Amino acid sequence: MVMKSTVEDDDTGWGLGIPEKMKNNANWVDITHEFEGACRELNLGELLHDKLFGLFEAMSAIEMMDPKMDAGMIGNQVNRKVLNFEQAIKESTIKIKDLSLPELIGIIDTCFCCLITWLEGHSLAQTVFTCLYVHNPDLIEEPALKAFALGMLKVCDIAREKVNKAAVFEEEDFQAMTYGFKMANNVTDLRVTGMLKDVEDELQRKVKSTRSRQGEQRNPEVELEHQHCLALFNRIKFTRLLLTALIAFTKKETSAVSEAQKLVAQAADLLSAIHSSIQYGIQSQNDTTKGDHPIMMGFEPLVNQRLLPPTFPRYAKIIKREDMVAYFSKLIERIKTVCDVINTTNLHGILDFFCEFSEQSPCVLSRSLLQTTFLIDNKKVFGTHLMQDMIKDALRYFVSPPVLSYKCCLFNNHQAKDYIDSFVAHCSRPFCSLIQIHGHNRARQRDKLGHILEEFATLQDEAEKVDAALHSLLMKLEPQRQHLGCLGTWILYHNLRIMIQYLLSGFELELYSMHEYYYIYWYLSEFLYAWLMSTLSRADSSQMAEERILEEQLKGRSSKKTKKKKKVRPLGKEITMSQAYQNMCAGMYKTMVALDMDGKVRKPQFELDSEQVRYEHRFAPFNSVVTPPPVHYMQFKEMSDLKKYNPPPGSADLYLAASKHFQQAKLILENVPSPDPEVNRILKVAKPNIVVMKLLAGGHKKETKVLPEFDFSAHKYFPIVKII
Repeated sequence: MVMKSTVEDDDTGWGLGIPEKMKNNANWVDITHEFEGACRELNLGELLHDKLFGLFEAMSAIEMMDPKMDAGMIGNQVNRKVLNFEQAIKESTIKIKDLSLPELIGIIDTCFCCLITWLEGHSLAQTVFTCLYVHNPDLIEEPALKAFALGMLKVCDIAREKVNKAAVFEEEDFQAMTYGFKMANNVTDLRVTGMLKDVEDELQRKVKSTRSRQGEQRNPEVELEHQHCLALFNRIKFTRLLLTALIAFTKKETSAVSEAQKLVAQAADLLSAIHSSIQYGIQSQNDTTKGDHPIMMGFEPLVNQRLLPPTFPRYAKIIKREDMVAYFSKLIERIKTVCDVINTTNLHGILDFFCEFSEQSPCVLSRSLLQTTFLIDNKKVFGTHLMQDMIKDALRYFVSPPVLSYKCCLFNNHQAKDYIDSFVAHCSRPFCSLIQIHGHNRARQRDKLGHILEEFATLQDEAEKVDAALHSLLMKLEPQRQHLGCLGTWILYHNLRIMIQYLLSGFELELYSMHEYYYIYWYLSEFLYAWLMSTLSRADSSQMAEERILEEQLKGRSSKKTKKKKKVRPLGKEITMSQAYQNMCAGMYKTMVALDMDGKVRKPQFELDSEQVRYEHRFAPFNSVVTPPPVHYMQFKEMSDLKKYNPPPGSADLYLAASKHFQQAKLILENVPSPDPEVNRILKVAKPNIVVMKLLAGGHKKETKVLPEFDFSAHKYFPIVKII
């Protein structure tokens, strides 16, 4: 690569120093003058490069020794001497025994802050391992600090193992590298929890001996010592409970999850006491070099600078102690929620559980714990159920296919058994992948949902073929029954759910511009939700038909009259919610078209692309799906053309129609028994939108050219429309 520089030509600079041996073995041609001539033709700043060294490589190249480019240079900018653990002990800048209680409290709190910063995506070298004590806990003579350092290493090791095993993290979520540090692997988990318990018991004795007794004059110094002992006791106990809970998650028995839930509940009770005693620990001074790293005894932010890969400097801003307690509180709440998954028995319930959990944008550790709790090492759900059995139960619950009915002749038919077993085995991997996708962060989830549609499209094709084969078998054996579209309906339902989630998540991630809302809401209301409603109705009818056949068979056997019970339809709630969602989307679509008619939607000046290009980009992942067939841009323009109505509706008509949709959604949701938070969130949007649409239909602020505001604070998919 040659770059013209301002340095004057200097013939001595071109000497290549070719060895004598090479000169003798080849016919060398001197091109120095031609090369210099070519360089003179380049203008200042012009670049001549090989095709293998393009702009991307140039941008990725690290300029060595430049502090802005080379992370290794930061160490040269500080005035102090950077010491490792052994050097610090030799120079007596660090204590390994006889630490005061405030020193221990301060070191432990700062370590907790470093642990959380690591869980939030920074490297171990810049967080936990900036604490010199965890480099080699064997050298520590203070029992409390030694036990804590080993406990901290074990917590990191188990967390790292869980996150790696679950494989639901990206480079922005988590860094698993240990940089060659020992993670206390020479000490067993049981030994570390035992050491922590011993320290805890010793501190408890001190707490009891220093507490106030009735009628006794209180010495302020003894009272302070009591508070310090109590603060340290709570921190050591919290570390032990957190470690023991994580160890419980590594066991394969389901009972271990309940045990972990009890342990984290006990840990949660200590957090308010930890928060109220933060001030007792020694405080750190902020690093004056770069970033905001705490400098205090036992911590050296630059000790691992040479271990970092040659990349651009990335500063790890260690969280504050006050925020540390709030983070642990949320983490424990999430772990408690993770433990509840074992009470969910059917596949649809588990999928809903993962979706709801993911909506909270949980941290990488809690997401990983949920994944590893769901599918244990032996590839069984919760370590006990086969995935194939879960899928068969889900089919029975959703669509009641005759082939899975105990009273059907196909149930024990070998050929039918082979068909259904083969289909269910093929379903296992895509469904496990779908559940794993819900463990990724929200942005990556959307990307992966687009890709998994291809696998579900293949399943859809297979489901239809298996349905046809089972139907022809059933016609020969039981002509009054049919097996049409059972498995296909179930796969289509999941296909539609993925497609709907893919589009809706774009609102949550703020990917769409205002002028794109109308075709996204149109696709949802007129197409995907319409398909979902008919799919759910077909599944409901299929269930009812199967129930009727079973009732007739029972009637034939017993002469007693049975009382008819009003059955609860399993899909009833989902059908209701889908109707509400469809009305909300239809209301938003008509609102956007009407606002556009009134000139209240800002549109870009399309130069390099067009609306068609954007539309096709938004719905590109749906091209791999055969059912439902994708709606191409020209079809969409044709289907949404208002000129086909006579007379074509004006903006006032559309506002009125939108208010009716919001009104309909409100009526549907107000009749839902025991409404969940989602129902209340949608109602918070539907009610004000009804009023706004009626005002706009009446010509309110029609002349103003101020653009409307879309407030997504009440619901992440449906905004409250505000006219200013």
